[in-house]
Amino acid sequence: MESMHFGANHPMKPWRLTLTNKIVLSYGMYKAMDVYRPRKATSEELSAFHKEDYVDFLQSVTPKSNPLHSEEPTCLYGTGDDCPIFDGLFEYCSLYTGASLDAARKLTNNQSDIAINWSGGLHHAKKTEASGFCYINDIVLAILQLLFHHPRVLYIDIDVHHGDGVEQAFWSTDRVMTVSFHKYSPSDFFPGTGALADTGPLNNSSPGAHHALNVPLNDGIDDASYQQLFRDIIGPCFDVYRPTAIVIQCGADSLGGDRLGCFNLNVEAHGSCVDFVKRFGVPLLVLGGGGYTPRNVAKAWAYETAICIGADKSLHPALPGHMPLLEHFKGEKTLFPKLAGTKYDNKNSQLYLESVVMGVHEQLRYIKGAPSVQMRYIPPDIVTLRESLEKEVWEEKLRGIKSKRGTK
Repeated sequence: MESMHFGANHPMKPWRLTLTNKIVLSYGMYKAMDVYRPRKATSEELSAFHKEDYVDFLQSVTPKSNPLHSEEPTCLYGTGDDCPIFDGLFEYCSLYTGASLDAARKLTNNQSDIAINWSGGLHHAKKTEASGFCYINDIVLAILQLLFHHPRVLYIDIDVHHGDGVEQAFWSTDRVMTVSFHKYSPSDFFPGTGALADTGPLNNSSPGAHHALNVPLNDGIDDASYQQLFRDIIGPCFDVYRPTAIVIQCGADSLGGDRLGCFNLNVEAHGSCVDFVKRFGVPLLVLGGGGYTPRNVAKAWAYETAICIGADKSLHPALPGHMPLLEHFKGEKTLFPKLAGTKYDNKNSQLYLESVVMGVHEQLRYIKGAPSVQMRYIPPDIVTLRESLEKEVWEEKLRGIKSKRGTK
């Protein structure tokens, strides 16, 4: 994925993963983890959420065949300036989604307590539409994997943009609670959704009512305010909903100084959200997401990797001198740069933040305890395994019958 290219002027830079890897490797964090090379997701796996014709489109489209480049352009499936068609697009989607699916399976197989895929977390993609730099919604597909084994999954999104694709996918179910912390401004900030009042279907008889929680924020929120807000909301969500697994999307565009962001968070504050969630002690899937100043994205995700393996307290703040690509950090040779600049004033008053917390707590009052679920569905991979075993058993029986007939 690191070699993929959205275009010279596009803010999404997959090589931020290269910088992240270099930091993780240079600190030696890999020695405390199991490191896997995941396989690509198949078109069948992608179709567990996305429409087959949309998956077929992504698999077949090329920059030359893209209908947007024809004489009569049509914005088919939502692809456009935000979501360009580039060489290797389907491979790109298959790689980051395959990694998220494998990470989810490591959790359900009890091979890991925490699984990380920094290439994932593309939360805007819809069932039949690319949106906001996102083509395939790996988060939805990973959560569907978790739901084969877990009755309830809590999804937390700390990207600066609203996690609309994931919220929409699980809008009508109580088996997933979505909580998104984001900048909210319907008229001038993408995607323009995620108001405090958007809490699931308006019909209270729908299972998904009150299970989509949104934390709309204004420009410039700082470390202390964000950390307190996160604890005041996620703590009660966990206590009321009692999830058996958690997925956290760690979009790093909520850091100060991001090319597309407008918050004033530093690396430590962003990482404290991962640390808080880790302490609940349930299986945890950690994903990437947005982040458009690559050197800061890499530092945040490397620091959060350290938190996941319990090494954050022993990290030296200076980046290792032997680290490759050190020149890409523009002289900022510390893991914890000062990111809270003066570009955005904090427009989140204490009174406003308290009202947001009260609004979320009010929605939690409607949830009458954690929903119990009858696990009726068998994962497709297990179905295939079962059919294969049954076929082997049947063939063995046939061989036995033929053998007996031959002795008579």
